[in-house]
Amino acid sequence: MTMDSSADRMDADPLFDRPVFILSSPRSGSTLLFETMLQAPALYTIGGESHQMIEQVPGLAPRDRQFDSNVLTEGEATEERVAALRRHFHAALRDRAGQRPPAGRVRMLEKTPKNALRIRFLRRVFPEARFVFLYRDARQTLSSMIDAWQSGRFRTYPGLPGWPSEFAWSLLLVPGWRELVGKPLHEVVRAQWERTLITILDDVADVPPERLTTLDYDVFLRQPGVEVKRICAALDLPWDRELGDALPLSRYTLTRPAPDKWRKHADLIEPMLPGLEPTIRRAKEAVENGAR
Repeated sequence: MTMDSSADRMDADPLFDRPVFILSSPRSGSTLLFETMLQAPALYTIGGESHQMIEQVPGLAPRDRQFDSNVLTEGEATEERVAALRRHFHAALRDRAGQRPPAGRVRMLEKTPKNALRIRFLRRVFPEARFVFLYRDARQTLSSMIDAWQSGRFRTYPGLPGWPSEFAWSLLLVPGWRELVGKPLHEVVRAQWERTLITILDDVADVPPERLTTLDYDVFLRQPGVEVKRICAALDLPWDRELGDALPLSRYTLTRPAPDKWRKHADLIEPMLPGLEPTIRRAKEAVENGAR
């Protein structure tokens, strides 16, 4: 789909020109997509994920809201918080060569898994926001999420009140997490994955079609050059690099990807799939419709 250009509108955002946010469940390949897209010459990023940048703003961290979850909506987008967040982001932006943006409106690329639970909030902070919904096969994603918890490298809220201290919370904090206390790891991961996907799908339903594009992770791996050009074209971004047949591993890769790697957790994952089928089907339909 072709994105509208807002460069000449009288009410255009004075700082951020159609900023791009990657949305996905955790461990779905968003880092790889981010690291690929930031090679576009017209994009600026803060260089990594924005966990601290967002949660340092008073009222936006889970501890400021009784550790309810990472969900943020338009209700949290007060004028003061919006101004602070926009200021923090703009000050940290750099292009692929490490250079600050010139004067004027800037195209920003942002990727933080928690943003999957903040779509309504982000639309209020960045009125011209564009979104890329990335979907990865549920079996692969669930397996990778289990590995992430077990690795200890993705602990987001150690010491989370009410959560077992010997089993530090990892990845994003989903609504209703307290219901998961005492559950086995695969059920915790299932809830994280499903609640995140449902939130994304519910919240992008209100996003105008011209502001949303979609990507299947497996298709991206098979033909990265074709897909990144398609995504950039949909976002009205130039692209001036040729990609090889295979992309480099992302910075957060635990072990080299393989289609059947998830099978090491097959005894845990396969029994969950029938119950997840409605969400899986809905996500696949969203990707197919958005990629046309």
